[in-house]
Amino acid sequence: MASTPERLQQAVRCLLAGELVALPTETVYGLGADAANPEAVARIYAAKGRPADHPLIVHLAAAEHLAQWAADVPTAAHALAAAFWPGPLTLILKKQDWVPLAVTGGQDTVGLRVPNHPLALELLAAFAAARAPAPAGVAAPSANRFGRISPTTAAHVREELGGQVALILDGGPCEVGIESTIVDFSRAAPEILRPGAITADDIARVTGIPPRLRGGAGEAHASVGEPAPRVPGALAAHYAPRTPLRLAAAAGFDAELARLLRAGRRVAALVVSGDAPRDAGSCAGWHAAPADPAGYARQLYASLRALDALGADFILVEAPPETPTWRAVADRLRRAAAGAGMPA
Repeated sequence: MASTPERLQQAVRCLLAGELVALPTETVYGLGADAANPEAVARIYAAKGRPADHPLIVHLAAAEHLAQWAADVPTAAHALAAAFWPGPLTLILKKQDWVPLAVTGGQDTVGLRVPNHPLALELLAAFAAARAPAPAGVAAPSANRFGRISPTTAAHVREELGGQVALILDGGPCEVGIESTIVDFSRAAPEILRPGAITADDIARVTGIPPRLRGGAGEAHASVGEPAPRVPGALAAHYAPRTPLRLAAAAGFDAELARLLRAGRRVAALVVSGDAPRDAGSCAGWHAAPADPAGYARQLYASLRALDALGADFILVEAPPETPTWRAVADRLRRAAAGAGMPA
């Protein structure tokens, strides 16, 4: 899994040449390009089939680079960077004038984070050294087709985008497994635009300011006045398998599974660990995920990919508990259900 110095230098050369490099982070694998190079950024959009007005997150080597990319950084944003970087937290801030609109989706805000993966940090530090004294950052959305299941291993990247990436750095399975928490600081009060491993309570504890919470898929966000910036993963349909996916409440899961099987449907199931129903043996596939939200999140995308590959009629997922600690997992599953079965 460890990458040789030669491999890292090859990755740096690819980035400097405007090519794409897939890199591991603690959340998901990213499809990276030089964020200061609009032509390189355009290659990300082309490879993913991503609409050009969907902004990208810029990955930095260290929090000290924040001011090179963002203007007028609030004290609370600095506090979060100090507390959670490197880590699964993205800050939305007003961009410096020079930051290309190609990377911000045409907006005056930019998403920034420092990932917590040793190989990613080595790459980002080496890239920053190669570009010094110019600002350096790697724009890196998830390394998959737009709207589909995010990759959490290098093999997932090869399956989807192998022919379009100059180099894939293998850093092993991702530790967090779902995308970073996104906190918007571009307006009057901080707001969580995408839930993740860093929770609202975590943010309030550090800043002393309880953040607003953007509504779920298809709902208006909690703020009034100026609309929230566009951010990755905010569409109602996202993170989706090709197989239609249904969510069933825990209390009604066994009955829904039995109904689908009686109707002659091939069902692949994803449940929270516990006793399997008597119909489990009739399923096309059965995955029992950890009963804690962090463990569930770590395995979520790999489980959905494995179940999607079975060619079932449906993926039936036991809905997680409706509690704040499960908010990020529930968000991903809700969006996956909305987009599942749609053509690529």
